[in-house]
Amino acid sequence: MRSDLGVFLRAAANRPLVIGAFAPTSELLAAQLVEVVPKRGAPTVLELGPGTGAISGLIRSRLPSRARFVAVETDRAMVDHLAQTRPWLEVLHMDAADLGSRIGAGEVDAVVSALPWTLIPERAQERILDAVSRVLAPGGSFTTIAYLTGTRSGPGRRFRGRLDAAFDEVLTTRTVWRNLPPARTYVCRRPTVAAAPGQK
Repeated sequence: MRSDLGVFLRAAANRPLVIGAFAPTSELLAAQLVEVVPKRGAPTVLELGPGTGAISGLIRSRLPSRARFVAVETDRAMVDHLAQTRPWLEVLHMDAADLGSRIGAGEVDAVVSALPWTLIPERAQERILDAVSRVLAPGGSFTTIAYLTGTRSGPGRRFRGRLDAAFDEVLTTRTVWRNLPPARTYVCRRPTVAAAPGQK
């Protein structure tokens, strides 16, 4: 069985425009990212782009026993690796833009994302954010990584503008300088595209 790092490096070399980062997420950044995950009740938590599962374990450690934890991953090698190393994780091999076909409106209490947004085409960004907005519960939160190298670029600024349009509140956390590359997170609440009436 390949190690997490070995699988990550192989995927990053083969698909650099999909993986986006050149090192796995640091523990400090991952801890900041998962702060939105509920610790009580029976929440549903969705992770976008789990990769080798570096963040998945931290999410799981916060979840109560009755929680449902789902991850969406497009890379087949990553999906297979997760099935072997994280059998407790429900992994959907699909595009995040299509998650509404597998998860109902308003069902998700927290969405955690490590997707490389500035490398994703703008139309695809819009489709993913729309899907997230529709599955997110009214009181839920969406959090995602923003690499400092990209936040000041044109694509980075446009993505932040899409977040501001998609959510009523977008908070920027402190920069984690010990991540490679340095990064911060965006915490988004109250999607402007609400779940259908009668949903969670």
